[in-house]
Formats: sequence, structure tokens, C-alpha cells
Amino acid sequence: MKSTTIVLFIFSFLLFSCGKETVNSNRMKINFGSDWTFTKDSTSLHWEKITIPHTAQIEPLVVNNQWQGDCWYQKQFDVEKIENEKIFLNFEGVMHEAWVWINGKLVIHHQGGYLPFTIDATDWVKEKDNTIIVKVNNEDNPQIPPGKTLKTLDFNYYGGIYRNVYLIKTNTVYITDAVHTNQVNGGGILVHFDEISPEKASGFIKVHVKNESNEPKNVKLDITFSNPNHTSTFTSKEVVIGSNAEESIVTLLEIKHPELWGIEQPNLYDVEVKVLSEKSVLDRQTLKTGIRKAALKNDGFYLNDEKLFINGTNRHQEYPYIGYALSDEANYRDAVKIKNAGFDFVRLSHYPQTEAFLNACDEVGLLVMNCISGWQFVGDEKFIENSYQEIRDFSRRDRNHPSIIFWEVSLNESDMKAAYMQKANEILRTELPYVPIYTAGWIDNPNYDLFIPARQHSKAPDYWNNYENNNRKIFIAEYGDWEYYAQNAGFNQTTFANLKEEERTSRQLRSFGEKRLLQQAFNYQEAFNSNLKGKHTIGQANWLMFDYNRGYADDIESSGISDIFRIPKFAHYFYQSQRSPSVKLKNNLVSGPMVYIANYWNEKSSLDVTVFSNCEEVALYLNEVLIAKQKPLRNTFSEKLPHPPFVFTIPSFQKGNLRAEGIINGKKVTEHWVKSPESATAIQLVIDESNVKINPNHQDVVFVYAKIVDDNGTLVPDANHEISFSLEGAQAELIGQNPIAAEAGIATILLRTKQLKKPLQLKAQHSSLKAATLVLK
Repeated sequence: MKSTTIVLFIFSFLLFSCGKETVNSNRMKINFGSDWTFTKDSTSLHWEKITIPHTAQIEPLVVNNQWQGDCWYQKQFDVEKIENEKIFLNFEGVMHEAWVWINGKLVIHHQGGYLPFTIDATDWVKEKDNTIIVKVNNEDNPQIPPGKTLKTLDFNYYGGIYRNVYLIKTNTVYITDAVHTNQVNGGGILVHFDEISPEKASGFIKVHVKNESNEPKNVKLDITFSNPNHTSTFTSKEVVIGSNAEESIVTLLEIKHPELWGIEQPNLYDVEVKVLSEKSVLDRQTLKTGIRKAALKNDGFYLNDEKLFINGTNRHQEYPYIGYALSDEANYRDAVKIKNAGFDFVRLSHYPQTEAFLNACDEVGLLVMNCISGWQFVGDEKFIENSYQEIRDFSRRDRNHPSIIFWEVSLNESDMKAAYMQKANEILRTELPYVPIYTAGWIDNPNYDLFIPARQHSKAPDYWNNYENNNRKIFIAEYGDWEYYAQNAGFNQTTFANLKEEERTSRQLRSFGEKRLLQQAFNYQEAFNSNLKGKHTIGQANWLMFDYNRGYADDIESSGISDIFRIPKFAHYFYQSQRSPSVKLKNNLVSGPMVYIANYWNEKSSLDVTVFSNCEEVALYLNEVLIAKQKPLRNTFSEKLPHPPFVFTIPSFQKGNLRAEGIINGKKVTEHWVKSPESATAIQLVIDESNVKINPNHQDVVFVYAKIVDDNGTLVPDANHEISFSLEGAQAELIGQNPIAAEAGIATILLRTKQLKKPLQLKAQHSSLKAATLVLK
């Protein structure tokens, strides 16, 4: 995860000033998100104080009339200017058109909401009293991908400067930014390993260095690859870079006995590159990367020479209320949740997502399909050119992430012409001319390495099981939703809405109850099982991980296996059960043997009790009386699954405890129990940190869950009390509907912190329930 490099710079100065090298490097990356003001009316005298990341408008929970228009950001700042120094401003994401003025001078007009842009501000800033103004527009624009009007789009894009902004200071001899440089297969730092074995990994590192000083420089690079167990150092050739010239310096790499990156052991290396001139360190930059071997072969996909059927999901990057304006930590928590749900892959539907999320995928071991912006739309020549530029930019930004195995240079479900598909692939292969770099497209076109249809793009009952193309593999990019929602009614997602059957669809809110949540889980099970029958299918990604809002609909799209607040549904535990019990993940990630009773066990509950488990056997007890000990249920809906569910029939309802024991090799290895809920009497407050503590220094956002429980502390799943939230303490705010009715026993609100330096006290209450208080320190 990212952090400012001020402390690292000070440490580096102390370290090297005591040795043989003299440190003239002044590279600093400073979070530039504080002390901004914001307005939607540039003529207004009132500008609201805000912190970036920021959304242009806090939206309701169900977004059916999202705000669009111009908005304005302004910041006054000072900056210490030193001789032989460069100053840059880096915007990670602005949705989706931006004009930036520095001290009254328009310095950039950028189009595209999902990728970064950088401004060389050296000549525009002064030491005191600088003003930066950013005009942002998120209105429909058919020339900016995804291009489709919001009211007809299957997801929302939200306005504002919604990702981080950084001020970066470097020497006048410096390592460039790859996206800013806009150089084919160049700019910044590029690491590639093309020969990988247990004995050694061979490859190269290419570093683009620019000299904007007034004299030539003799330059060489010191390069270090390190992890907790090993360090490898390399020195480049020395080159002469003329004044106002640049050079790409290539250095061969060979790392003995590399620790490979994988889905169970996502080993990463810290890469430090120092730019040296004589004995002075002129610049220093670090990144994380991993060494891994990915291959599409005739019989499937291989990771580090082991065959793998890829089990994954799709993710939209929105949160309720704040849209896209997530903190880095919130993005990281989503990756943790995806991994904990049993997935080892995520498709970034349908646009490039933030670097923080990709960093998290690298760290937790999630394979990634990186995607450009597109959904059921192709625009004019300007749209096409912007789409091509997006391919260039995301390949340059993301090329060092070991998690990325497929590049979806395809306009999803859009009528791409042959010339577009050919050019899109040519651009990526020119930017990344290496083996293996795999491209993916939703149209079965020979330019793509991988065919990625959605399940509903073919017909029941076989779907893609009979697909035959010996030169191409297939990856089911979406499944489990549309074929159940609209009975396979093609692409038209509005006209055929009347085909929906409430108890058949996978679109189920948590409040819809056990029966419908079980139906959703069964739909995913059936489709998963079917997908495994395709002999050319290398993997799948269900639709989808989290519920989300859409531009064209007046309800929440609820086919997520967790709701929009990231609370799991029954289907979450079905997927969790499909991971082998032998897998042992580190860093508090969920793995190993599991068992889960998908039942609330009240008077309304089914007496056919479904249990999800990856164990060999499950024993189910009612009030400590054995109901049965069974093997998993294998039938036409489950015979191909790694771990089919268990179904137990209980003769009659008896209030009390259901307890399931997971058994492997005849021994109990895990258990789960549910207890019949009594009347609701109290509230319990929980903060969802998902392995990532609240950032004490910068803005962060977390979910606060108010669980309605009985006297035993058991969740009451049909409780729908309106819960009021309150907060005591500075530097934080509650965002969302307040009070809000509990859904399936849980009411949720967002807590946004600015700097968690002092304790915060949260309170949740209802007149008929015992209130709950939680103190955050």
C-alpha cells in the first residue's frame, strides 16, 4: 500500500550521507489531498472545505437520478522551491474531464475518468501563494469511453476528483512517469522476466531517465531486488545523457532461486532503483513486483507450471453514497473480501480501476483481468482514439503488477469492428511485446488470445460447453445472473425485464429472506457446475461480488454475493466452500476447512437444511442430537463441483441450536452453529476493517454495522428497526441515510475519517432496543 515518502527520504539521507555516496536526490511524494475547497457554482462566494478523494455529490442509497455537470476545486498552497528541482502534480483519477489552472494559466485539459494524468508544474508554481483550480465535468460525452449516456448505462460513473492527488518533487535528472512520458514501451520503470524456473529468473529492467539540467550527466543505475529472505543487486552500464535529453537504460537481471508470486503465496519483491552520477544519488524510486510464470496451453491455464482452473468474480469499484471516492484502504478491503470469499481472480468490469486495488490484488494473491472502459457502445473517431489512448495508458501504468494475467482490450458487449480489434491488440502488443502477454475479447476474434463471452451470450442448456476452437481457450467472463434474470433473453436488458421471476432470479437482496437467498446460491452452483463441463474453458468469473447502482435502473442490481454494504449473502459461503481445505493463506485471510449452515433456523426456515463445506463429511446436530452424518450431495447440479453442498432433512422444527461439524479423515476440523433468534432487544456495533486498520493520517472510509440481536447476542434476521447513528469527535463524519431501517437485522452507515488522531465515539440506538456505543482509538 502507498505511503508518502517523506520519512523514507529523511532516512535515506541520513544513511547515505554517512557513507561514500552523496545524496542529492530530493524525490518526495506528498499527499496533496488536504485543504481543498469545492463548489458546483464558480460564481458563488461559498466554497466548501473538502479533502480528496472527493465525490461531487453524496448520492442516495438507490441512485436513479445521479448528479451530472460542472464542479470546481481550488487550493492555495506554498511549495519550497530548490535549485535543480522538478515539481509535478499527479492526479490518479478525475471523472471524467478535467481542466487545470495553476496561477491563472490553463496547463492541461484531460479526458478520461479512469486513468491518471501528471502535470509538470515546475515552471508554473512559485514558493508562496499558489492557486490551483480544477474544473471537472462528468456529463454524458460520447467521445470519452465508456461513452454511453448514463441513463442507458449498466453502471454509474460518479463526478469529482475521486482518487488521490500527489505533489512529487524530483531532481532535474530523474526517472520519468510512464503515463506522463507517453512513450511506446517506455517511460518510468519496466520490469519483465521471460525465463522463470525454480533455479533462476532471467529478464531485464528498463528505466527511462530524463536530464533537464543544463549540462550532460554521466549516469548509471544501482538496482536492488529484495524480500525478507534475499537481496539481489545489479548495476547498469554507464551512459551519458545530454542536457535536455533522455535515455532508456536496460539492465539484464538474473535472480537465483526466485520466490514466485502465486495465489497462495503472493511473494513480492521490493525494487529500488537509484540514479547515480559519479557518487551522487540523483533520484531514487521504489516499486513492488512479483515473479511468476503464466501460460495458456492446449490443455488449460498454468500458473508457475501448475494447471489451474481459475475461479473468480467481477467487481465494480463503487461504494454507496460516495460513489467512486474510496480511500486506498477501502479498495484494499474489497480485495480482502474477494479473496476471503474463496476467489482467486477478479475481472475489473468494465474500466481500469485504481492502483490501490491492483496493489492489494498483488499482496493478497488475486489474479486480475485488466479492462478498458466499455459497455454496449462504440462512438466516433474521437471515441476510438480515446479508447486507444486508454490502452496505452493502462498498459504503462499497470505493466509491473504480477496479478495481471489478462488484458481485456475489448469494448464489452459492443459492436467492435474488425479494424478496432486489430488495432487494439496491436497497441497492447507494441506496448508490451513480450511472451506471455495475453489479450482478451468478448468477440471470438483471432486477434485475441482468449475468448471471454458471458454465459448468456450462448443458449441453454449447454451454453459454452460445446465450444470448439482448438486454437483458442475460453473464459466465462460473466455467469450466474442474466441467464436466470431474463431467461437468456440476449443483450436487451430493459425490454425483457418482465421475464423476471422473483424467486428464480439471482438478484436477491438480503432482506428477501432465506428461500430467495438460497435460490441465488443455487443458481451460482448450477452455473458453476455447468461451466466445468466445457473442455476448452480455463476459468470463470461470476456476476458479481458486490451489489451496485446502475444508470438505467431505479433499483440496486442485487446479484452480488455480498450486498452494496459488503455484507455476505448465502452465496458468499457457497464460493468459500469451493476452495480446497488444504489451502492455508497467510495474513489473516480466510482459508482451510470451513462449514456454514445456510439457514436462520426459525419457524419460517426450510426443514431441508443446506450446509456449505469443503470437508469430506458433515455431521449436523439439533440441540446436540445428531440428525445425520453425510457425504456431499452429488447430482446433475453438482457432480463437477470441487465441493458440492450438503443437504439435511430435519423432521420438524425445534427451537434451539443447529450445529454442523466439518470432518476430514474421520476427524472434526471445523464447526459452525446457528441459534434460533428470540425477540430483538439490543444493538451491537461493528466496524468493518477487513484486515486493514483505519488510516490515522489520511482520509479513510469504513462501514459501520449495527446488528440487532436478542438477549443471547443472536442476530435477529427479520428485524427491520430504524436505527439512528451519532458520532462524537472531530475529524470524522457519518455519511448515508440516518436513521436507516435495518435490512435482515443489520443497519449500515459509512464513517469517513480525516485524521484518526483522537478517539471517536459511535452510538446506535432505537427506542425499543438497548443502545450500543463503540469507541475508536
